[in-house]
Parts: sequence; structure tokens; C-alpha cells
Amino acid sequence: MTRVLVSGGTGYAGRFIVEHLLANGYKVTVGGRTAPEPGFFSKDVAFVPLRLDPDADQIEAFDHVYYFVHAAFDHVPGKYRGGEGDDPEGFQRANLDGTVRLFETARDAGVRRCVFLSSRAAYGPQASGTVLKENMHGKPDTLYGEVKLQAERNLLSLCGHGFVTASLRATGIYGPAGPGRRHKWAGLFEDYLAGKPIAPRASTEVHGDDVARAVRLMLESDTVRINGETFNVSDVLIDTYDILSILQRVTRCRHSLPSAGNIAACNPMSTCKIEALGWKPGGLELLKETIGHLA
Repeated sequence: MTRVLVSGGTGYAGRFIVEHLLANGYKVTVGGRTAPEPGFFSKDVAFVPLRLDPDADQIEAFDHVYYFVHAAFDHVPGKYRGGEGDDPEGFQRANLDGTVRLFETARDAGVRRCVFLSSRAAYGPQASGTVLKENMHGKPDTLYGEVKLQAERNLLSLCGHGFVTASLRATGIYGPAGPGRRHKWAGLFEDYLAGKPIAPRASTEVHGDDVARAVRLMLESDTVRINGETFNVSDVLIDTYDILSILQRVTRCRHSLPSAGNIAACNPMSTCKIEALGWKPGGLELLKETIGHLA
């Protein structure tokens, strides 16, 4: 059974990855600041302390690890863009310098593959309606996006025959948040059901399970098809009107829906590259099913 170390495995995105790998026969170790609470995952997982600290020697965390999935990110709770708060230097030191140190440590420890959970924020602003493709020049306008882009480039510089690397540029991840956690639309649902005004907002979204399947694909695909590559991971282009119209049908709430957002101004992400490897997201059906479950 192949062992995978998942940093940030108890985080919002990380939990999907851990559960999916467990369900597909992987032996998972979760790395983070604190061990998961009993029952947080569907099966028992090993735990190792792991920090985003460029000065820390953490090579022992990679003992007997074949694959490393880096999903950890240190930020102000609830924020990614703007997640540096009032400490941009500390934010960059942890999430860029600390991340690169973990990549180097994984390579030195003999890890065979490393998958980095990056973000569409690495693209930065593009002209309205532009389809975001992996070969485009990234020009992030946030520290979050810049850190993700620079981490991708550092990981690429480390890749080789014995250390296979891939970066996944995921968009807004939705889905159940796990025991004792609030899903990302919890506040939106509460405001709508309470009759509060809702501002229109268009966005690209992808279910956490689909992100997890993309991660597993990076672990199982032929080396030549993924080594040193970046892949978009995105699904539906929607706005708050679409999300809440599904909630309205499920709950039979009579409150008015917000006006539709400007979908045309939002940049869709091309997923042709990862779909060529066999990945296919759940689409609107999975969105509807999930909102029904969350409601």
C-alpha cells in the first residue's frame, strides 16, 4: 500500500483529498500543526507535525513517504486573497519560503512525486471573457496569487526523473466542510433565508471531490504526461443567483433572488489539459445535489 503525506489534510481542501485517497486504497499520513480530532476522517490516519517554516529541519516527516501532496496554507481565517492580514512578510515567509523548503525536503528524502495545490489566483486579472489556459503568462494582483505562482515555479525547478512534480490551479472549492465545520456558502445561505439583500457575484467553482480526483490523477498518470506541468481544475461558471435559485427550490423559501451577475465578465478556466488525462468534473448535477445536501 502506497503512503501519501498530505500537508494541510485537515483543511477545507485537504480533507477532500485525504478522504478520496483513503477510499482508493492509499495509506495516508496527515501533516499539520495539530492532529485531527478523533472521527474527523472516515478512517484512521497517521499524523506527523509539519510546519510552514523555512528554518525547520522536517525531513523525518517524510520517512517511508512515496508521494507528497502539499495543500497547507497559512492565512487569516476565511481569507485567501488578503489572507496576509497585517503581516505580508510573515505570510510570504510561511507560504512561499516554507513551501519551497518542504518541496526541497521531500526531494531530498526520496519522495517520488509531489503535487502542489495552487490557485487560479496565479493568473491574476485578464481581459473580460478571456479563457484562462495554463500556457498564459500569470500576472497576479494579490500577494496570495503571487505566492502561489512563485511556489509553482520553484517546484518546477526541482522536477526531474526521480522527483516528479505537478501543480493544480484550483478555483473556488465547494462541498461539505467536515465534522464541526461550516461550508463556504453557510453565511450566504443564512443571509438569503433571513431575507437579507445579496450582492450579485459571478465565480468559477469546483467540488472538493473533483479536486481530490485531480490529485489522485497526478499520482497515477504516466510521468511523461504530468512531470513539471500545471493543470487547471475548474468546473461550473455560476453566480449567486444560480446558487440561491437551487437553494430556493430545495427550501421553498419565498424570498426574492438577487439579480444575476455579469457572467460574461468572469474568466472561465480551460480544463482541456487535465481532461485529456481522463478527469471529468461533476457539473451542474453535482452542484444541485450538493446544495440540496448542504441545505
